[in-house]
This record gives sequence, C-alpha cells and structure tokens, in this order.
Amino acid sequence: MIQSRLVLAVSTFVASVATAGSLYFSLGLGLVPCELCWYQRILMYPLVVVLGVATLDGNSRVWRTGLPLSLLGMGIAAYHSYLQINPSIGATCGVGGGCASILYPMAGGLLTIPRLSLVGFVLVTACLLVLWRQPTWLEH
Repeated sequence: MIQSRLVLAVSTFVASVATAGSLYFSLGLGLVPCELCWYQRILMYPLVVVLGVATLDGNSRVWRTGLPLSLLGMGIAAYHSYLQINPSIGATCGVGGGCASILYPMAGGLLTIPRLSLVGFVLVTACLLVLWRQPTWLEH
C-alpha cells in the first residue's frame, strides 16, 4: 500500500507549486486576479501550511481539514474554467476584469490560469481521497 507520508508530501508539493504559480502570475507578470481567482487562492494557500504540517507530523487524517478546502476550490476552478469556455454567459467580476477573460493563455490556449488551478485542486483532492480510503492500520 502507498505510504501516507509520500501522499502527504506529493499533495504539499502540488499545493506549493500552485501557490507559487499564482504569486508569479500576479507579482511576476503583473496580472490582476479576478474575483474567482481570489477565491481559489483563499482555498489553495492554506493547504500549503495544513498539508505541510501534516507531512512533517505524518498525520494522514488531515483529509478531514484539507478535503473541504480542495473540493470547494475544485468546484470554483471548474466553474471558472466553464466560464472561459462559454464566455457568452456574460459573468463579470468586480476585480481584475471579467472572469471569462483569458489573461495568459499557454499551450495554444489549452491551458489557462483557472485550468491550471483546477488541475492543482484535482491532484490535491485525489491525494486526500487516497488518505481517506487508506485503512488506519497502514497509516504508519
């Protein structure tokens, strides 16, 4: 069976990369986050600390704290990605322009910031689901 500390380390790494990436887009490239981007950040940033501490402690029960954050973030990122695919819905945000606008397309427009966020939340959620389904006698 998979070691819980390895799963925790992977989830911490994913959350850290997502956090660093979002900071690079705003601080490095000067992109202003829209309202939905802020909500995704609010849900991703604490995961770095929560999962990092759990990794150091070997606490595989962190899924109880992390899963609600990652599931909610995944839902917001999925909705944000949907808005970019269907801009005719006309959803607008008060901060940073329209939520349907694509500020920094990558890979020929296939990857956008909300889609990268969605990937991050899906990976963290998958790791936390592995921890949730893992029998307690395999925790250590």
